[in-house]
Amino acid sequence: MGQIEMTPPTDTAADGVSPRGEASPDAVTQIASDHVVATGRVRFSLNGQPVSVDAGHEHLLAALRDELGIISPKDGCAPSGQCGCCTVIVDGKARVSCQTSMDKSEGSEVLTLEGLDPQEADAMAACFAANGALQCGFCTPGIVMRTKAMIDKKGSALARDDAARLLGAHLCRCTGYVKILDAIEDLAAGEVPVAVVPGGIGTRGAKYEATELGLGARPFIDDMTPKGLLHGAFHLADHARADVVAIDTTEAEATPGVVAVLTAADVPGELRSGLIHKDWPIFIPVGGRTSFLGDVLAMVVADDRPTARRAAELIRVHYEPLPPITDPTVAIATDEDAVWELDGNVLSRSSYRRGDVDAALAAADHVVSETFQTQRVDHAFVEPESTLAVPVPAGAPLPVTAGEGDTADFDRLIVYSGGQGIWDDRDDIARILDVDTSVVVTELVSNGGAFGGKEDMSNQGQTALAAWLLGRPVRTTFSREESFLVHTKRHPIRLDYEAGCDADGRLTALRVRMVGDSGPYASVGMKVLERAAGHASGPYVVPNIDVDAVAARTNNPVCGAFRGFGANQAQFAMEGVIDRLAAEVGISGWEMRSRNVIEPGDTWGPGQVMNDGCAGARACLDAVKPAYDEAVAAGLAVGVGLGLKNSGLGNGFKEIARAVVRFRTDGIVEVRHCWTEMGQGVHTVVLQVAVEELGVDAERIEVIVDSTRELGAGQTTGSRGTLMGAGAVADACRAARADGCRVGVDYEGEYRVDWTNSLSEGVERPIIHSTFGYAAQLVVMDPETAIVQRVVAAHDVGRAVNPLLCEGQIEGAVHMGLGYALSEGFPCDEDGRPRNDTLRSLDIIRPKDMPEVEVILVESPEPDAPYGIKGVGEIGLVPTAGAVAAAMQAADGQWRAELPLVNEANRERPVAASSVRRLLDDLPHRDR
Repeated sequence: MGQIEMTPPTDTAADGVSPRGEASPDAVTQIASDHVVATGRVRFSLNGQPVSVDAGHEHLLAALRDELGIISPKDGCAPSGQCGCCTVIVDGKARVSCQTSMDKSEGSEVLTLEGLDPQEADAMAACFAANGALQCGFCTPGIVMRTKAMIDKKGSALARDDAARLLGAHLCRCTGYVKILDAIEDLAAGEVPVAVVPGGIGTRGAKYEATELGLGARPFIDDMTPKGLLHGAFHLADHARADVVAIDTTEAEATPGVVAVLTAADVPGELRSGLIHKDWPIFIPVGGRTSFLGDVLAMVVADDRPTARRAAELIRVHYEPLPPITDPTVAIATDEDAVWELDGNVLSRSSYRRGDVDAALAAADHVVSETFQTQRVDHAFVEPESTLAVPVPAGAPLPVTAGEGDTADFDRLIVYSGGQGIWDDRDDIARILDVDTSVVVTELVSNGGAFGGKEDMSNQGQTALAAWLLGRPVRTTFSREESFLVHTKRHPIRLDYEAGCDADGRLTALRVRMVGDSGPYASVGMKVLERAAGHASGPYVVPNIDVDAVAARTNNPVCGAFRGFGANQAQFAMEGVIDRLAAEVGISGWEMRSRNVIEPGDTWGPGQVMNDGCAGARACLDAVKPAYDEAVAAGLAVGVGLGLKNSGLGNGFKEIARAVVRFRTDGIVEVRHCWTEMGQGVHTVVLQVAVEELGVDAERIEVIVDSTRELGAGQTTGSRGTLMGAGAVADACRAARADGCRVGVDYEGEYRVDWTNSLSEGVERPIIHSTFGYAAQLVVMDPETAIVQRVVAAHDVGRAVNPLLCEGQIEGAVHMGLGYALSEGFPCDEDGRPRNDTLRSLDIIRPKDMPEVEVILVESPEPDAPYGIKGVGEIGLVPTAGAVAAAMQAADGQWRAELPLVNEANRERPVAASSVRRLLDDLPHRDR
């Protein structure tokens, strides 16, 4: 062989080939790009198999989901790439697929959860399930793929802090990341705990469907693709308050692939829906008026989602803009109506008095006055709202597999909803379609988080209308930007507090005035302010009290239910005055709370005499005392918060929950209930009740929620799903046992709470709520850096049905509570336009910034509740903001009264009224 002349190594030869005969990266990219341009196709390896896809997809995620049918990567925010739910592995590295272009995908090796070695996938799913590292499960597949990439790279050397940092691309709104990091530590160490199926009440075990969720195999609504599916997209309002003169859909209708464009003129029945008042239009008609930027003007239905969204942008609306009313204090003082065809801007007023507040304040040894302001917050559930509506062929039995059969001749409609009250969804949809409720069947598809934000219908009504009119399946899934605009938010509330105590620090009087911005439509805004008013005094004894709370209609985003439901806004303020009074008296914040905490037999707030269940408040406060003393002795900045939160609706509402237990010939026991599973674990609760009462193995139980049985109890809200679901299922199981558990029989059970009183009844000793949960939280902060180092959370849950799930609920609530306290917000400008339009701008705490959380479960049974149960879903963030504010004051001596405490950009705009008290005291005492 002849001698080869060696050339000095260079990065790239002149022809784009390396000295080793390999194409350079730049040359490979050019070759790939040339191929894509020439063929209109993109080739890559997917889970070890060669595939070719249309190059026109916006990003790799769209190609995977829409063309290849890969459902484990989820779309939580595409194309912004800020939630991490769509993470896959590309050429050995974790990549956010909605940020990966089709050009960059050419020639790559793509690995999704579906392509993992089954043994490896099962081990990861089992580890996440055993650690309680998933709740709703929407974010889990992306986190699992990130975990694989981290462990493949670092193996057993992967440290917890490094894992937390590398998870920065991922948003989990449910868990608080604590148990996710526990699972990653186990996997890195090669330790895979067994995912134990829970037994009866009080046993620790993996949640229902945990393995399927961990593998990304349990479909969410946007994963369901029936034959002949059409896609919906909305055209939303351009102005928060404007008269609609004309809507031109011509250009949209002419777009290839568009099947129909719907407006208010196409609605055969009622135009408005709503949980309490039917005041929220599903479309704003010509001649109508927009009332916020989430109002829907038109809906495009097309063969695919990109076409529908492009066509929706082509709709032209002629407006006559009007000045929006966005200051709630201005709204309630003006005679000009903020909302189309609704009279007056006072949505509701909740008030009560006990004793002589003026005299008690005058006689108090110490009095403090402060105005507090809380902020608007977005729920940021990781799964955007999605609805699938499918016509049911005439005569077809239910259940029907979505899209099966010929829908040309149909007589019913099945609507797959992730809403928090599918019977309410059914009833409103039937009104919109002008059909009997028997024509509409709603079926729950457990959603990817809600926290109250999926109580109101979002796109269910319009999607059902489209499927009904067109006779074809229609699915509508919001983009993150649409979700931000349409769904409800946490109420920003302005609170004037004046409180007095004696020389020993015992409270003597409290005066409170509140104005909450509820946006244009009612949702449950009046109930949020009613709850804030009822909880205004926190878990303390106050002999003289005067509370007045108003919900105002404005042209800002609609505000409704959100975890805490007014209790956390009110108790941020109450905890603030408790700490200020403690400083005046010269005692610690812990001691001030100890001297005033409610005990059995005490009169609370609106006048309710508390039962033995309230012993949990003292128990929680005592539980954090050792950690409190230790942190103070160590010279750390410490804040303590104490809170209570009702379970159930209360306030005079008659609550009736039903359940059905049915034994099948195949040995399966169906447990049908009426509550939405959204990560909190209500499916697991009813399963454990059935195991407890029937003595059957958990593997034999199937949990079902659909409207084919009349079980509806309204919304899954108010921390009542566990309480009332357990009661109803237990009753059904006992009925089955009494009848010998015969096959094929629907054994119905019921649990009711019908003994509460409304604030407006004027009862001297009312029972406002049947059940309360209690919590004390200790926040420990480095006084030099003001960084939260540790949170100790003692929570009275009455009876922990599943301690693993209870811990997860509390950890997730602490994470959300810290964000609420420090950084999160969803402010709007003076035109009612949100200033934040991405998940990152919400400033949610990321994994690396989450402090250690120690959970202490306290079990102080509720006397009148099944198994002594109290709710845990909401109470977890009620004391947090107050505790953080106290810790910050301990660090620098500054009192703070506005949330968020750190990120001022996410605060509310200043209001015009200088005094909420004067404003409300001058307002005629009636709803306008």
